[in-house]
Amino acid sequence: MGRLGVDVSPKDRFVTVYGRKPVLEALDDPRLEVDKVLLAEGARGPAAREIIDAANRRGVKVQRATAQRVKVLAGNGKQDQGVLADVVAPRMLPLAAALANRPRGVLVLDGITTPANVGMILRTATAAGIEGIVVPRRGVASIDPLVVKASAGVAFRAPVLRCATAAEAAAELRAAGYPLFALDASARQTVFTADLPERAAFVLGSESFGISEDVRPHVSGWLSIPMAAGVESLNVASAAAVLCFEVVRRRG
Repeated sequence: MGRLGVDVSPKDRFVTVYGRKPVLEALDDPRLEVDKVLLAEGARGPAAREIIDAANRRGVKVQRATAQRVKVLAGNGKQDQGVLADVVAPRMLPLAAALANRPRGVLVLDGITTPANVGMILRTATAAGIEGIVVPRRGVASIDPLVVKASAGVAFRAPVLRCATAAEAAAELRAAGYPLFALDASARQTVFTADLPERAAFVLGSESFGISEDVRPHVSGWLSIPMAAGVESLNVASAAAVLCFEVVRRRG
């Protein structure tokens, strides 16, 4: 059982990084708590020794596993290099547990598959002071070394909320009394003029397909960001920055 009596999966407690360099960087960062390192049984030589020594200096346990097991857990068989590390994410929670604390603002990522965008959104939303960022396990880029790099390391301490899909998140948020607003370039109401309640959720869809069809029925309002000089829209990470800072600014 996790906090607030909700079962917490290991995937909802750790950010898993893989590859020699990302693992060494995590072990060498005193601000991070590394739960464990998993090293492929066949990994030997100077590179493996460097990782083992770095783990020993931090008092982090190193477990051996088959190369296939490492690939499965890393979720990236081409780049894991036979090693991964589970880094504790202190603010990561299942969505259901977070809602018990009634966060004022929640961001939901829907269909955003580019790691750079997910990383930049995590960095921006955390910097703005958004209390929860839903990163579903399916349909959105997983929090991997590419996302961590794009977030400049903020992904480790971002208030990430986990659930299976964006549609599941939308349904849970609506059931908990949160109106859902989504961005759409053609919406008449803007993020600056709309009457937004103190507690609300905001959905960011993919640049290619927008908001998913199974999320749309849960959306209660659509918001746009005013554009000048004939610019049609912003990159989703840039739009997230505008939205997040405006939402927090209104709190005074």
